Amino acid sequence: RLVHLDLKGAAPRAQYLEQVLPLLRALGATGLLLEYEDTFPYTGPLELLQAPHAYSPAELRALLSRARAQGLDVVPLLPFPLQFVLKHREFAHLREVKALPNALNPHKEESLALVKAMIDQVMALHEDLQWFHIGCDEVYYLGEGEESKQWLQQQDNTPEKLCLSHIKAVATCLASCYPRVTPIVWDDMLRGMSEQTLAESGVPQLVQPMIWDYAADMDVEGKVQLIEKYHRCGFSKVWCASAFKGATGANQSLPLIGHHLRNQLGWLQVASRSPADVLQGITLTGWQRYDHFSVLCELLPVAIPSLAVCLQALQNGGYSEVVKENVEKLLGMSNLEIDTFMSTSLGTFPGSNILTLVTQISFYLKSSVDELLERNRYVTGWFSPYHRRRKIIHPIIMHHVQPDAVSLLSKWNAVVQDLQAAMEQVFHRCAIEEWMEENVHPSLQKLQQVVDDLDEA
Repeated sequence: RLVHLDLKGAAPRAQYLEQVLPLLRALGATGLLLEYEDTFPYTGPLELLQAPHAYSPAELRALLSRARAQGLDVVPLLPFPLQFVLKHREFAHLREVKALPNALNPHKEESLALVKAMIDQVMALHEDLQWFHIGCDEVYYLGEGEESKQWLQQQDNTPEKLCLSHIKAVATCLASCYPRVTPIVWDDMLRGMSEQTLAESGVPQLVQPMIWDYAADMDVEGKVQLIEKYHRCGFSKVWCASAFKGATGANQSLPLIGHHLRNQLGWLQVASRSPADVLQGITLTGWQRYDHFSVLCELLPVAIPSLAVCLQALQNGGYSEVVKENVEKLLGMSNLEIDTFMSTSLGTFPGSNILTLVTQISFYLKSSVDELLERNRYVTGWFSPYHRRRKIIHPIIMHHVQPDAVSLLSKWNAVVQDLQAAMEQVFHRCAIEEWMEENVHPSLQKLQQVVDDLDEA
């Protein structure tokens, strides 16, 4: 049971992750899938890939050592096709399609040299790895570059074969230097391929596919058939991937725990009906962005109750009152709601104060400001945009509107200050700024503006 930490957005400080590790272990995790992307401390010509808040080598070594001490396997994930690399001008010449940073040109020797250099640097910081996830999902636009178009015109060449040869090249690059490490790939590019195409490609002997599906109403039978198909093609082991956050909306701020729990229960059914000894394990994904360019979705501390419910359901083969009580005990929560967002108790897990404040803002900030500006009859009737632009107001109306507006603004400013202080313990400034700009500023600035207009009037 691997917990996926997606570090391509709102990457938590290393100290926070170290605090969380014992809890993950207690909840039933047996390992971590670390998607570093631009938070890895690359050196040499790759140094420009580092984000300003990237982890230092010392921080990563300490984190990995703490994970080992907790008995957690670590699996690094390098998300080939490398959007975070190909967005840089210095690497733009390696794009499959010149204008788009979506896929690596598989025909250039330099592409494979880049892949090898990145793998080598990640491997150098990790000890005793058993698996290495090489991504290979959603490789859109592969086959649309000029060299690929020429390649596809040759006899018997197909987009499927191009994709498989790309996966094979990356997997071989890893296997030739690190023969004890097994590459894992996301399976979505393989799903529609025929058994014959897969079997003849040589890919099943090199990698283990990870079937991902984050739906609450999963097609269990379809998944079992897919696992059987992969097994027949020659894949020795198959992984599955569920989600505990980051799968119900690109700008979702609170996880739908009930949705994610039903997703795990679907995977439990798949596991019980799959051929014996084929499933290697499950990854609980926790996407932090849908891709390198999208907004932030649910922050890690906010999603820990969802992760706890999901891990405990998987470990116990289902969800019951006893499992719920165990989750509440481990999180220090007296009442955990899974079908609404409103768990009233605070919790004692690391970052639980962030969950409380984010819940308050998500539910009440916008609605309270809209209530004042759109449904307060004194504002809509006597201090409309027309009045505000001309700074016209009857003095009596001031008494009806100003105290409420000032009080609401000061209440929300206090909540936001508390959240900012809590977030600073866990996140770097860039993540806090982004979250505030997306989720707080639009409503707070509207409210500030009406208070300023009242003062001027």
